[in-house]
Amino acid sequence: MPKINGNEIRPGNVLEHNEGLWAAVKVDHVKPGKGGAFAQVEMRNLRNGSKLNERFRSADKVERVRLEQKDQQFLYESDGMLVFMDTETYEQIELPAELLGERRPFLQDGMTIVVEFHDEEALHATIPQKVTCKIVETEPVVKGQTAANSFKPAILENGVKVMVPPFVGQDESIVVDTVSMEYSERA
Repeated sequence: MPKINGNEIRPGNVLEHNEGLWAAVKVDHVKPGKGGAFAQVEMRNLRNGSKLNERFRSADKVERVRLEQKDQQFLYESDGMLVFMDTETYEQIELPAELLGERRPFLQDGMTIVVEFHDEEALHATIPQKVTCKIVETEPVVKGQTAANSFKPAILENGVKVMVPPFVGQDESIVVDTVSMEYSERA
């Protein structure tokens, strides 16, 4: 695995540090008036989610890890485990539902997601940024209501609450941005 200098760490890099795998979340380069410059790195553990702030000087060598990304198709859920199938080899794997975190409700049957692996261990999963969902409950459309920044609450078929524009009605399909968890457009 390649070693990089402490001042080459960028947000999103995965590092092997203190016998753990850490993702760099935030990197600040600090040059104090006295002493050498360093990078203040906020890291998140990929296995347990704990956070760590660490200083790396430019002379410090740190191991950078490359994660293997594979497309996995969602098949079904059983006992808190999500079952996926590799789209190339057709092998099935089980991953804990917590791997998706708060985006878990947007996972739909047959959806293809990207799972990042390190030595056959699944560390992170990403669902598509735009997902189409159906509204099951919202206030009725009111004619003549202005569209200027007035939003109303709506409940989606997966139980998630989002704010939608006043012209969107019940039983309509909308596109939701899974990163910001907000309404994007009509489907």
